[in-house]
Amino acid sequence: MDGTFNENDLSHVVEADRAHIWHHLLQHKPLESNDPKIIVEGKGMRVWDQNGKEHLDAVSGGVWTVNVGYGRESICKAVHDQLMKLCYFANTAGSIPGSIFAEKLISKMPGMSRVYYTNSGSEANEKAFKMVRQIAHKRYGGKKTKILYRDRDYHGSTLATMSAGGQDERTAQYGPFAPDFVRVPHCMEYRKHELGLEELSGEAFGKAAADAIEEVILREGPETVGALCLEPVTAGGGVIEAPEGYWERVQEICKKYDILLHIDEVVCGVGRTGTWFGYQQYGIKPDFVTMAKGVASGYAAIAVMVTTEEVFDMFKDDMSDPLSYFRDISTFGGCTAGPAAAIENMRIIEDENLLQNCIDMGDRMLGNLQALMEKHEVIGDVRGKGLFLGAELVSDRATKEPMDEKKVQAVVADCMAQGVIIGATNRSIPSRNNTLCFSPALIATADDIDQITDAVDGALGRVFG
Repeated sequence: MDGTFNENDLSHVVEADRAHIWHHLLQHKPLESNDPKIIVEGKGMRVWDQNGKEHLDAVSGGVWTVNVGYGRESICKAVHDQLMKLCYFANTAGSIPGSIFAEKLISKMPGMSRVYYTNSGSEANEKAFKMVRQIAHKRYGGKKTKILYRDRDYHGSTLATMSAGGQDERTAQYGPFAPDFVRVPHCMEYRKHELGLEELSGEAFGKAAADAIEEVILREGPETVGALCLEPVTAGGGVIEAPEGYWERVQEICKKYDILLHIDEVVCGVGRTGTWFGYQQYGIKPDFVTMAKGVASGYAAIAVMVTTEEVFDMFKDDMSDPLSYFRDISTFGGCTAGPAAAIENMRIIEDENLLQNCIDMGDRMLGNLQALMEKHEVIGDVRGKGLFLGAELVSDRATKEPMDEKKVQAVVADCMAQGVIIGATNRSIPSRNNTLCFSPALIATADDIDQITDAVDGALGRVFG
């Protein structure tokens, strides 16, 4: 190609993609003989590919991001107007949208008070990790540096966040990792037999799963543990909601051993579970909250780390030490497009009552999936919160033997052929990539929900006979 590009020549677009794009999360060899998929346009809940085929998007842009749907002119206008006024200045200074969004965000997060801007969920989590490490040096003689993370949870793709990665297929071949990151057991009741807690259920299981965290703390030494980092609902590890009793006990343990609680809301944040943040479903009082994806619904890159005034004060308490403040910068944390888009994104969620719609449509989808579970023996469990749901496929309900991953992907492919895009755990947990994942935009209607679950119904019937 000569470098002259015509975006309306879709064959040229496909050729350029094949020649130059290194796609995320794909084995590229099959693309040598098949055209890559190009998503050309989106409107509401639907996207169109290069062949003009319409798809109902049940995963909000593929990775739980486009919470208010495609084609929102008001967000585009807010970004355009802000960029014309000021596109960027390093966050060593403030900006109008940065200040306004921070105030609006904190108003939704009682107990939190400070917003640190960055450009991705991975980076937001790293900011919190760095703060924990610096607090260890400032307050604890460099001893409380360990950060606990949970099996099956995911916190990002940088080396530090992979050091806190509970998905072994995501981290394989990328070590060695940073020291002082320590894994604690998952809290998945459906697979409680993996934890040796088969006899417990409900709140009793929840407390026991949390007690397993305390066992790790005692093994490592409480004086060495600075923070515990958890997803409110585990996302890519299988859409796992903690059982009753878990979060209360987790908070007791953190308070007992002076451990900071870091809640990773990169997926759950900004309405996905039916509240502004997933942690608010469970009465959690965190020290750090990180978020990205749905903050601006993908209309601009933005991520934030939010913390308390108590944590903030720890970095201005010793003026005699020139290294005592948080010496960190995120270049694109100074972009104004992100907070401008986030302000309008939040307004849309409020004015269109999308939190309630998330609850209503989430209940409908959960009911539909439970009905499919009655019909299809391969569905072993259905779980989740709001419009963030999973259906785990098994080859045997009695033994809970995970379904072969190729067959799970065959269900995804069948839905795609029907014009419905769903997700599935993929290259995450060895021999446990068997959960279908659903995260439609918060604007979903009853007809959208029914179309999604009807597609799954048909796919299960064809794949499993």
